Amino acid sequence: MALSTHARLDDDHERQAVHEQLLTDRVVASFEQATDPRLKEVMQALVRHLHAFIRDVRLSESEWRTAIEFLTAAGHITDDKRQEFILLSDVLGASMQTITIANPSVGNATESTVFGPFFLENSPEIPLGGDLAGGARGTPCWFSGRVTDTDGLPVHGARIEAWECDEDGFYDVQYGDDRMAARAHLFTDENGEYRFWGLTPVPYPIPHDGPVGKMLDAVGRSPVRAAHVHFMVSADGLRTLVTHIFSQDDPQIALGDSVFGVKDSLIKEFVHHDAGEATPDGRAVGDRSWDSVRFDIVLAAEDA
Repeated sequence: MALSTHARLDDDHERQAVHEQLLTDRVVASFEQATDPRLKEVMQALVRHLHAFIRDVRLSESEWRTAIEFLTAAGHITDDKRQEFILLSDVLGASMQTITIANPSVGNATESTVFGPFFLENSPEIPLGGDLAGGARGTPCWFSGRVTDTDGLPVHGARIEAWECDEDGFYDVQYGDDRMAARAHLFTDENGEYRFWGLTPVPYPIPHDGPVGKMLDAVGRSPVRAAHVHFMVSADGLRTLVTHIFSQDDPQIALGDSVFGVKDSLIKEFVHHDAGEATPDGRAVGDRSWDSVRFDIVLAAEDA
């Protein structure tokens, strides 16, 4: 009797597995007529992996409904200044994995990292040595460096976009008004050099008042990002670089970055200067201390 029961159960499991596989096969086959071969490849792979996930965890109908509600909430909270789906991609490591695949290591080229949800087009242009803070509060920091190609040749006229949060951990777009601060762009000189005033970065939490934040809380993960400054560097004939630099003194690096963006090569020394110490360009910072950091940037060839 026991053997008969086990045999029956085995037969049931086998039939169930066949039914599940047949469904997957039918859905995959439904994309066979796609005229774009890449779209066909991506969609069929998506179905295979999605169905494999559902079968692997034995997803329940209530869990499926919860997932739909989560995605719906992410859509509702997304607007022209907040992208909850980018946050979701970031905290799942999907953003970093995509970047890692799309930007393979090339010799001594500077490494890429996540784009983040707070970039804005049409940032103000500042001259070399200008101030991107735009009234945002924080410790003044002098940024300087040189942009070269992988052969060490200077890149004249490279466009450098930089953006960061203020000392309270907020980007300008999070204030709900029309301010534009702590972001700007500038161009390298004939020697590939750049320099500007910004703010010393601080750790801050990604927006966690929405569905992504609730998910992180449910699994015991922190929403805090390691202190960083965003850079996007572009020049004709060279691969556009999207990256950050991180402060080596930030304890959050050891605790973990919520979007997995830290790379060892991007951790830099932010040198502290006491109040009264002369600044590189003679700027008066009053009785405040200030910091400085050097970040030399190497751009890979566009077809690398």
